[in-house]
Amino acid sequence: MDAPARPWPPPVGVYAEERELFRLLQNMLEELLIHKPDDPIQYMINHLKQNNDDAPRICVLGPPASGKTTVAMWLCKHFDAIRISQETLLFKETLALTEEAKAYKERKQKIPNALWANLIQERLSNVDCIKQGWILEGFPENQEQAWMLQSSGIIPRHVVVLYAPDTVLIERNSGKRLDPFTEEVYHTTFNWPTDLLVQQRLVEPEDLSEQEISKKLLEYHRNFPGVFQIYQKVLKSINADQPSVDVLSQVLTYVQTRPRSAAPFTPRILFCGPPGSGKSLQAALIAQKYGVVNICCGQLLKEAVADKTKLGELVKPYIDSGYPVPDNLVMKILAKRLNALDCVTNGWVLYGFPRDVEQGEELQKSHFIPNRVFFFNLPYESIMERLSQRRIDPVTGERLALMSDV
Repeated sequence: MDAPARPWPPPVGVYAEERELFRLLQNMLEELLIHKPDDPIQYMINHLKQNNDDAPRICVLGPPASGKTTVAMWLCKHFDAIRISQETLLFKETLALTEEAKAYKERKQKIPNALWANLIQERLSNVDCIKQGWILEGFPENQEQAWMLQSSGIIPRHVVVLYAPDTVLIERNSGKRLDPFTEEVYHTTFNWPTDLLVQQRLVEPEDLSEQEISKKLLEYHRNFPGVFQIYQKVLKSINADQPSVDVLSQVLTYVQTRPRSAAPFTPRILFCGPPGSGKSLQAALIAQKYGVVNICCGQLLKEAVADKTKLGELVKPYIDSGYPVPDNLVMKILAKRLNALDCVTNGWVLYGFPRDVEQGEELQKSHFIPNRVFFFNLPYESIMERLSQRRIDPVTGERLALMSDV
């Protein structure tokens, strides 16, 4: 499509940002390129009907005893997502490949990476995972598994990696206990249940010997660099050697952050704050660095009066007498400036308006809605000190501060 001769009017850009149209189209294009459907149009229609672009797709990785199960189960409860792990795939699912994988397990042989990848792909294709999202616990374990998942179109949006010193992990592992009914993981020292019934049914997981855990740790450290290389752009490492509340808080903060959007972006920045808080200085710096239009509402009114425009003539009596200019006149002058070609094309940084709730509501009703709002705050004493030091150069009109600029 050819680019328009003029930029789109402001309401179009605001609508596209509010509805996240670029992200929607980007997600559909990614799905098309990954799955290569025979009927792309019908595939996109089905994709829109699923309405699952915000469904979680999270991998929780880490060495043995780092707390992967605890984190994964907590995330599943928080997001109402589906948890998938080795145990759920082998013992709780009725998948076509489950029996084949169990046969390897019974013979105490390592399950091939390709079989794991196919099992995961089959499970994630179910309706519950598509609608609710999924938490993949302990996968991928190595680079080959990661490549296989990617080639199958299984691409996580967030990868959480838990880490802790090996000595801590070995100590943790010795006190690990499992509730066979709920699959909750407890610890004899750090997380012992208060319910006596739960205490009685706790069991020790398999492979609890120090030799076994040391062997698994060596294997993990050998394989993890390859996994990191693939997922480094969506990966967050979190220290598991801290209270579980802190670990879960950091995990939740990360998985709720969205990746940086590549959508076209026109800055509409609003600075709010008391006099002397530095709004004009910061606005000038922002305008200089990013090429946006610097707009001071008070200066805009004075320019309208000086240019003797129709609106300026209406505003002049209020400025001469020192009375506030009515909001409807301010909005008309401000709207005319914000609708100018340079503001629509390059964006703007505005300060001096709104000054109260009513003005804020008027701005919100307009189509000039800011997408970045900053509130400047500082103590009353600092404000008075700054304002008392201000001086105006009558020749240039430049505002100076005695302490810093003279």
